[in-house]
Amino acid sequence: MQTAIPVQKVTRPRADALRNRERIVTAAREMFVEFGPEVPLDEIARRAGVGNATVYRNFPDREALVREVVCSVMDRTSEAAEFALAETGDAFEALSRFVHVAADERISALCPMMSSTFDQHHPDLEAARERVEQLTEEIMDRAKAAGQLRTDVGVGDVMVVVSQLSRPPAGSACMSIDRFVHRHLQLFLDGLRAPARSELPGKAATMEDLRQS
Repeated sequence: MQTAIPVQKVTRPRADALRNRERIVTAAREMFVEFGPEVPLDEIARRAGVGNATVYRNFPDREALVREVVCSVMDRTSEAAEFALAETGDAFEALSRFVHVAADERISALCPMMSSTFDQHHPDLEAARERVEQLTEEIMDRAKAAGQLRTDVGVGDVMVVVSQLSRPPAGSACMSIDRFVHRHLQLFLDGLRAPARSELPGKAATMEDLRQS
C-alpha cells in the first residue's frame, strides 16, 4: 500500500493585496519624481489610498520602495521595447515608441535616485538595468542597419535626452509637462534620422560613459 504524499498548498497573494502594492508603487513613482526620494512615506500612503501599515507591510524600508519603483519602471519600459520590436517592422518607429514610453515612465529621472545611499548593485536593479540597456541598443542597431538612424549616436545619447526631458521642475505636478515632453522628444527624434544633416562633436555616448562621468 502506497503512502499518500501530502500536497502542499501554494499560498498566492490576494488580488486586493496585489492592487494595494501596485497603488503604492504608482504613488511613490509620481511623488519621487515630483519631490525627490525623501518624500514622507505617510504622504505616499495617503496618495495611494492605503494605510501606513500597508506600505510598511509591503516595503520594510525606504530603500526597498525606491528599488521597487525603479525596477518596475525599467521593466515596463523594457516590455514596451519588446512589444515594439515584435509588432512593427519599422525600426525607427520602434525606437520612437520606446523613447516616448520611457519619457512617460520617467525612467531616467528616477534612476539617479539610486545614489550612494542605496545599493546600486542589488541583483534586481542590475538585471532590470541591463535588460533595458540591451533592448535599447538592439532597437538602435536595427534602425541603423535599416539606414533610418544616424550612425554617430549611442544609447547614452538617447538616455541623456530622455532624462533631461522627463524630469519636471521640483514641486510641479508629475504629468503636467507631458504636452511639452512629447513635443520636444519628437524634435529630438527627427534629429536622429538618417541621413544626418550635421556632424556631431565628440563621439557617440554609451551607458558606460554616463556611469563614469
